[in-house]
Formats: sequence, structure tokens, C-alpha cells
Amino acid sequence: MKKLSSLLFASLVTISVVALASDGVAQTTGPSRAGTRLITLGTSGGPPPRAGRAQSSNLLTVNGAHYVVDAGDGVARRLAKAGINPRDIGSVFITHHHDDHTAGLGTLMSVAWDNQRTNPINAYGPPGTEALVKAAVQYFSISAEIRIADGGRTVPIAQVFFGHDVGTGAIYQDANIKVTAVENSHFDFHKGGPAAGKHKSYSYRFETPDRVIVFTGDTGASDAVTELAKSADVLVTETSSFQDRMQRMIDNGQWQTMTPAEQAGITRQATQGHMTLDIIGKMAARANVKTVVLSHLSARADGTDDYTAWAAEVKKHFSGQVLIAKDLMEF
Repeated sequence: MKKLSSLLFASLVTISVVALASDGVAQTTGPSRAGTRLITLGTSGGPPPRAGRAQSSNLLTVNGAHYVVDAGDGVARRLAKAGINPRDIGSVFITHHHDDHTAGLGTLMSVAWDNQRTNPINAYGPPGTEALVKAAVQYFSISAEIRIADGGRTVPIAQVFFGHDVGTGAIYQDANIKVTAVENSHFDFHKGGPAAGKHKSYSYRFETPDRVIVFTGDTGASDAVTELAKSADVLVTETSSFQDRMQRMIDNGQWQTMTPAEQAGITRQATQGHMTLDIIGKMAARANVKTVVLSHLSARADGTDDYTAWAAEVKKHFSGQVLIAKDLMEF
């Protein structure tokens, strides 16, 4: 973690959404510009792959410096489509270690190394992040050894990737951002079980010179997250519907293959470890945020990609702007 230094943050500004290009991709190419940009790289929740959405990942660009928040499957491809060279990613923040938030981390780091990255890439997150990065290094070390033998690379891959287990509070600061973490309630239902207290899930507040952006990560109702989000310009939330999720499992036969204990377990996880739409709306209202961005969207039971009804449910409790994220949208 970089040494904390004093930094004066300017007043907050309202946000606008960049118009999409004709192919549905936010216009993100071109020279770096001052200020803060948020791109939702991957917006799908849950491990099943989806054709039109990559798994959870976000890009913050502040005065030309890039920061990744979560790194689900597809993050490297989405960065490429956004016109960002993975070699330019130096800091990654992981909310928790479910694979739909981490499956692309090793690929992102390996591609950066393949593209001549020699400065360290640092990943910050809950306990287990250091072990996760070491495992990624081990996984890609055989490929890296061959590429060094091929020529063109001399720096070992282990000298580029570093994972950091961080606690809560102020966890990172540089000239562009200040990052504050709180533990949320995503794993609270583990209490009383064999994994009680072992795994942590964080929500992050990013303060930049011109904006405050908060990522809930995966969480249930949480006073700590509500406090973290106070007066934020943008609140990027996980968004799910257990009813849709269960119906899809029934339709594809997955539900029927589960034991009653497994059905009870996934019901508990989905209903206690995630937010309902009304919880999102109430949290945003209590925190007095300006804009809610619904992301980490679980698949609809009807197979469509239409989440307008979900936004309407949030707006029953929150009078501010509610936007539905798609991959590569800029806010």
C-alpha cells in the first residue's frame, strides 16, 4: 500500500452518461483527459457466463491513471474494447473472493506482463488476496517461463504481481484517489457455521479531486455501507433477484439436482447475502447519494436483458437518478 499523504479533494460535481457509440460501446478511446471517468467493464452477477455481459469489473480513470475494481471473467477483453492497454493497470481493488469478481485477475496480470509491464501490479483486498495473487502467479509461471525462453521478456512474472491483504478504514491513497473500505454483510450468514469469520467482503469509497464513487460489492443490508456512501456522487450497487435466479435454476434443471440442504443453503445466501431492490433504494435515500448505477445484474428469468422494472422498484424509495449499467458504459 502506498504511503498515505495529505490530499485536498475538490467539491463534488454531478455526473453525466457518455452517449454510446453505434456498436453500443461507450466512447472511451482518445487522449487522456483530466477528471474522473467510470466505466462499467463487466456488469453480470453470478458465475454462469452470459453472452452479452462480462462478469463484475469496473474501471476508474482519474487524471489519466487507471484503477480496476474487481476483475471477473472478461475484464482483459473489456479493457481492450475500451481502448485501454492492460499494461497501464497498476492497482486493482477486490471486494471479495467469489470467482465472478476474481476469475479474470490472473489473465489481466499475465496479459499486462506479456505486454512488457515491469512496474509492480498491486492488488488490494480482504484477507486471502495475497494468496490469490500468488496462486495466479503460479498458474501463469509456466507460460511466463516459456515466453522468457522465447525471448523478449527477462523480468520474472513473480516480480511484477503483488497481492495485499488489507483491513478496513483508509487503505490506499495517492495523488489521484483516496480509498476507504468497510466490511459489509455479504458473509454474515456464515455465522454459526464452519466458515464463520473466515471470509471478508468489502465495500469501497473512492474519493477523487472531483467526485466520490462508492462500490457496494456484494452485500446484504448494511448500515456500514450506507454510512460509507453518504453524499456520494455515484453508488454502484450489486443488483439481484432471487426469484429470477431460482426460476432459471428450475428451468435449466439445476434446482432439481440439489439436495434439500443445498436448496436451503443457496436460498439463505441469496436472500441474506444480497440486497433486494427496495434495500438498494432505501440505502441510496438514507445516504443521500446523487445517482445509483445498477450493476452486477443477475440474469432475468425470462431470458431478456430488460431491467427497467428493477430500476422502477428502486425509485419507489429513492428520488435521485437510477441508471442500468451495461458493459462498457461510461458514467
